[in-house]
Amino acid sequence: MKKTVLLSLLCLLLAMPAMAQRNFGRPGGQRLSGTYYYDRPSYDRGSYHPWLDRKDVYFGLRVGLNASRVSSDAPALDGTGTSTGLNVGVAAGFQLIDRAPLYLESGLYYTEKGGESDNGSKFTYDLNYLEVPLVFKYKYYVNRDVAVQPFLGGYLACGVGGKIKDYGNREAYGSFDSDYDTNFKRFDGGIKVGCGVSIQMLYIDLGYDFGLANVGKDDFDDTHNGCFTVNIGVDF
Repeated sequence: MKKTVLLSLLCLLLAMPAMAQRNFGRPGGQRLSGTYYYDRPSYDRGSYHPWLDRKDVYFGLRVGLNASRVSSDAPALDGTGTSTGLNVGVAAGFQLIDRAPLYLESGLYYTEKGGESDNGSKFTYDLNYLEVPLVFKYKYYVNRDVAVQPFLGGYLACGVGGKIKDYGNREAYGSFDSDYDTNFKRFDGGIKVGCGVSIQMLYIDLGYDFGLANVGKDDFDDTHNGCFTVNIGVDF
């Protein structure tokens, strides 16, 4: 799976320079990351601009890296180090208000989280999810080519794979197996916050996932995911 994702990342990076040269627009405006910017003197830079009289829609491809950690009341699960993983998916958004650059964005991602602990013996865990985010995004245009895009919302995720390695007991088993106490529930959810930047069709963002769901099997010990993400992609 990782080899397939890395190959997809390479193909995407090779295609980006050519794709960024394509112009999408209509008379009187230029399409930039799913919206239209109009250069009219009656509007100051940084205020909203007159958008087309329709709700704009965009689609995007994303690929990037995670740096995640698990915090828990259970010593075996409480992270003393971070885990890195892949983050790849598709995004789609549409404009909520005709005369303001406020968007609602969702998508589907394969994301690798996890962590490690060393409380007497080494304990590592990979947590791989299918994740659906839902965020509000505001596009602030610096100029015709560059837009800053802060976003805030939430996410829901379902565990689809991963492995736990207990080095002290020389055991390895599935992260979401039901036969063990020191493993994880499949479902996660929380808050997603961050900021992106678009340069024509090229898109880059940095975000953080605050896990709110107790992902540990023990209901008496709270266990939560936390994850930094950095993504690169293109918007159509």
